[in-house]
Amino acid sequence: MATSVQEVLPPFLDSTSEPPTLFDGTTRLYINYQCPFAQRVWITRNVKGLQDKIKLVPIDLQNRPAWYKEKIYPQNKVPSLEHDNKVIGESLDLINYVDSNFEGPSLLPDDPEKQKYAEELITYSDTFLKEVYTSFKGDVEKQAGPQFDYLEKALDKFDDGPFFLGQFSQVDIAYAPFVERFQIFLQEVFKYDITSGRPKLAKWIEEMNKVDGYKQTKVDPQKVVDLYKSRFLA
Repeated sequence: MATSVQEVLPPFLDSTSEPPTLFDGTTRLYINYQCPFAQRVWITRNVKGLQDKIKLVPIDLQNRPAWYKEKIYPQNKVPSLEHDNKVIGESLDLINYVDSNFEGPSLLPDDPEKQKYAEELITYSDTFLKEVYTSFKGDVEKQAGPQFDYLEKALDKFDDGPFFLGQFSQVDIAYAPFVERFQIFLQEVFKYDITSGRPKLAKWIEEMNKVDGYKQTKVDPQKVVDLYKSRFLA
């Protein structure tokens, strides 16, 4: 896995900022440093060693520039990727797009059984998110608990490494930004430890934290707590 020096992150662009020159041959990843969906694609870029090939353009979502919606991405959300004279979005699609269309280590194994399982887990990620987010307003143990049990069981399928498919893959990238936030928030607010009684999940988190391309994208825990409190508990 490509290791890299800590990248100097560009500042946010807001409503007062000039737009970049669209389709000038630069590949740009429009993100927000706090957004877990954008983080998925950011991790993909980093672990493939594409820091020089894909430029980060952080958008201030609280004060977003009008040109972002008008000229770049009509859906007006992040992430989006400007590449080959088009702009595409949706984080799960983009993980796959960046993996398939750029150089660097492949993030899907050749083994057909593992590929099939990858598809299943990536498809399930939407359900996982929905259930855990819903649990913040209900019974965390009853609603979120089974979701983390699902991950624990999923991590048990291949024993040739600590990751979902044994080796690091798109699946780990799909889940990592959310597990990162859920672990912080559930512990802090509900005193619920997602790793308790889930040794595989605990090991997975430990191993993820050694992945350089992921480490650089992690959020400030206090910001997660503040944001989630205002969003889900207000």
